[in-house]
Amino acid sequence: MSYRNNIEQQNLLNQFLKENGVELPGETLGKLYDYADLVVETKQFGNLISAKDSEKFLSRHIADSLVAYVYIVRECKEIPAFAGMTSHVQKTTTSAHPYLKATEGSDLIPHTYKWADMGAGAGCPVFPLAIVIPQVQFYAVEPRNMRVQFMQMAKEKLGLKNLTVVGKRFETSGLTDLDFISCRALSTFENDWERARPALKKGGKFLTLKSYNNVAQLESDPAIILHKYTLPNEEQVYALVTRGNE
Repeated sequence: MSYRNNIEQQNLLNQFLKENGVELPGETLGKLYDYADLVVETKQFGNLISAKDSEKFLSRHIADSLVAYVYIVRECKEIPAFAGMTSHVQKTTTSAHPYLKATEGSDLIPHTYKWADMGAGAGCPVFPLAIVIPQVQFYAVEPRNMRVQFMQMAKEKLGLKNLTVVGKRFETSGLTDLDFISCRALSTFENDWERARPALKKGGKFLTLKSYNNVAQLESDPAIILHKYTLPNEEQVYALVTRGNE
């Protein structure tokens, strides 16, 4: 069944977003559903996701991917490009804030900030983030050729002008002076941070999504912020871990 018609999964995702103070416009949600269908139904690039997870892609993987967006809405309102990103603003395609006045479908999107995702795989979290934050330039960095081919195809089908797929290891991608770097369940926090730090600009932020049990010891580090969360119908506790490049 297409996620365009999967009301149960749509409700779980929307309830998760609502509980976290986010309401997305219907057009944005539709594009998230289309991306989910591409991941689950596209087979020529190999099995991109397990059969079990394909049944709960919105409530598990899309919701998880948007945790970083929830963090930005809550914690980064001092950043101009995100200052207007509250739930009532998200109901419209444009905003009164000057950084958010991108015309729908326009090539002239003001890509004020640069965000790279290390080891993007099949595109989580970078594709959902690129869909909901069109005014940021995203880079999906992934060395595996089949995953790169899939993301290129998905980017074209979804019309994501603010996303660039980079088919290299992050260390050889040539990306520098980045405002944000993210990754999801890649390696240990320490290893991920050491890979990301050289490419972050001063004042940039590193964000990673982990199982809370694997990062609980980091709560005592004053340089690191942990945001614990749960996902719909999931018992496990997760954590968004952030560290600034001071």
